[in-house]
Amino acid sequence: MARPPARRMLIRGARVWPADGHLAAEEALADLPRRDVRLAAGQIAGCAPRLRPERGEEVMEAAGGVLLPGLHDHHVHLRALAAAAASVAVGPPQARTAADLAARLHAADAELPPGGWLRAVGYHESVAGELDRQVLDRLLPRRPVRVQHRTGALWVVNSLAAERLGLDQCELGGVERDDAGRPTGRLWRMDRWLADRVPGLTADLGAVSRKAASLGITGFTDATPSVTERDLAFLAGAEMAQRLCCMVPPGVHPPPGIGAGPVKIMLDDSTLPPLDELGGRIGDAHAAGRPAAVHCVTRVQLVLTLAALDQAGRLPGDRIEHGAVIGADSLPDLRGLTVVTQPHFITERGEQYAADVPPDDLPDLWRLRSIIDAGVDVAAGSDAPFGNEDPWDVMRAAVRRPAPFRAGEAVSPARALALFLGEPAAPGRRRLVAPGRPADLTLLRAGPLEVLDSLASDLVAATFIGGELGYARG
Repeated sequence: MARPPARRMLIRGARVWPADGHLAAEEALADLPRRDVRLAAGQIAGCAPRLRPERGEEVMEAAGGVLLPGLHDHHVHLRALAAAAASVAVGPPQARTAADLAARLHAADAELPPGGWLRAVGYHESVAGELDRQVLDRLLPRRPVRVQHRTGALWVVNSLAAERLGLDQCELGGVERDDAGRPTGRLWRMDRWLADRVPGLTADLGAVSRKAASLGITGFTDATPSVTERDLAFLAGAEMAQRLCCMVPPGVHPPPGIGAGPVKIMLDDSTLPPLDELGGRIGDAHAAGRPAAVHCVTRVQLVLTLAALDQAGRLPGDRIEHGAVIGADSLPDLRGLTVVTQPHFITERGEQYAADVPPDDLPDLWRLRSIIDAGVDVAAGSDAPFGNEDPWDVMRAAVRRPAPFRAGEAVSPARALALFLGEPAAPGRRRLVAPGRPADLTLLRAGPLEVLDSLASDLVAATFIGGELGYARG
């Protein structure tokens, strides 16, 4: 989206943090001096005590509030997040039983016009067991229904939807079939195929952008796999204020205004590629001058990925997405990579993890502090809509790990906040509030100690993106 000419503004009396590339010790934060910060031409033009306003310059009083680099969500799925707002949530905490599932689907059905598709998201087997077309037929036989699993890997459709999609004639490997060869209604990793065949929901990315600005978010890295130039054109034309970086395949070129991130490589345990094939895919990304970002949520996926990276060679910027299960013996091999993790999943999914995750994996589930202590760069992404989109909730989860998960993996509030302060192209390298840097800033209406004590989104007073005011409280 074309940006208007950047305004000139002076933010007066802010406690700038971090300004020198290092996180101050938390006990020293109360003594951070106040600075005035000048914004001009989309950049930080000055940062010093007692700057005098210039002619025509707007002035905002920070009153000792913290001024940060704007938060960057390093792993999100923007179109899915926008679509989730027009979908019915059918997993925990909104639905916990089969009766809850039925009630929510029937309520959504009553609100839709006849014949329209019903889209449900967030399902987990703890609600009503495994879904297939027969289960959904018993709930809603006369409306096409599609239900997405909480992981995002699986869609389940009922028989009417299967008929409209022509599943009986579809020969793609993602279409699960029963012993008789009939589609079960379960579709694995077929988001793109579905999107091309199902009437789309209105994806209000403007609403996503406005909410994100109110949370202090100034940038996104979209991690949607198999992005096309048509998808990128849609994002470029949306009313989004945030800076965008997208994981795009080699040969796909983002339009002006969208950065090319690493190449996303998806892995599933049931379809793991041979080592040489995965190494070749990583090598193809590197040959195009792009790092690789490999989706790793199980122990075997991580071990395979590390071996493939050793085979292909490592490129600065190579990333492990999620790193849900990391054994202690793998920590040294992660050095030189960046792990982009989701510490809030322990809080959001802890009940299901405690019941479903093998006991041998529980100690290695969603490590955080031990990765940092091993000298590995770490950043965070919400993975929204598959996780909470609020980065402040992610930070609090990183600080306050619930029982029975290893409390020793928690980090300090300052380190949790830093998970969202990295450069988009190098998430482990912290951005600064300093002259010459982009004027992408988050102003909080509290001092450092109060901010770190609460890590609450309601402390966001203003968000600047390219020097423009994207959000102001009140």
